[in-house]
Amino acid sequence: MKLVTRAQLGWPASQAPAQAGTKGVKVHYEGSPVSTELLKDHDACVAEVKAIRAAHLANKKENYSDIAYNYLACPHGYLFEGRGTGRRTGANGDQALNRGHYAICALVGSAGLTQPTDAMLSAVRDGIELLRRNGAGDEIKGHRDGYATSCPGEALYAWVRKGAPRPNATAPAPAGGGTKPSAGTPSAGTKTSVSLARLATAARRDPGLKQGASTYPADVRPVEAALRAEGLLAGSYATDGSFGSVTVRAYAQWQRRLGYTGAAADGIPGRASLQKLGAKHGFTVT
Repeated sequence: MKLVTRAQLGWPASQAPAQAGTKGVKVHYEGSPVSTELLKDHDACVAEVKAIRAAHLANKKENYSDIAYNYLACPHGYLFEGRGTGRRTGANGDQALNRGHYAICALVGSAGLTQPTDAMLSAVRDGIELLRRNGAGDEIKGHRDGYATSCPGEALYAWVRKGAPRPNATAPAPAGGGTKPSAGTPSAGTKTSVSLARLATAARRDPGLKQGASTYPADVRPVEAALRAEGLLAGSYATDGSFGSVTVRAYAQWQRRLGYTGAAADGIPGRASLQKLGAKHGFTVT
């Protein structure tokens, strides 16, 4: 098991409510686009996990006490400690549906990185066995079992329905903070293309529209996913396809990260900054 602890992530002890046992474990996915950059760079996986926790803690409406999951699994076979063992899942642990099972999230989503690697499945299995040693029963289910949702996605759910068997092959550990996909790692496939002109228009129009309204959602979503993977955009804003004021501020942070200042870091995408973001996160610019 390749476990990344909360302490290694720089997080304090979880404040989620305690729960000594459950009927078993439910498997989840992110439910939003996930960058294929995670396949190549383990640092991007660390940033993704931290971004998920930040987004959950920022959700004041549901009042999350911590990241929602007990553990999370990345494409390189690392198991990240979320709430850890003996903790209720969900927002703050008060929903009966969440009390029945502990939760493991695989870092795949609805677009981009959608196919779990063998190493990721092995990490999920590591988490299941760890939770079983700490109070979880034998059940292994998907989030959609008992709740109307697409989670954990078709590929992951098919594996869950087989009993979540441990794959025979796993990817090597990343060297120097990154790794190249192994022969068994799914291909990222054809890159998405986004329009610079449409994105610039959306960045100027969308902040003046109703929250969540979007001018060019198909072009905005890959950029949202990339900004989220960079740790610049909370997950709650990373799926609506709107280049609103929050996304403008996140893009401005990306521009400043590249060294732009003043009017050159105004949050309106320019070709150079957008191409650099696309090169890291699997989309091209027209």
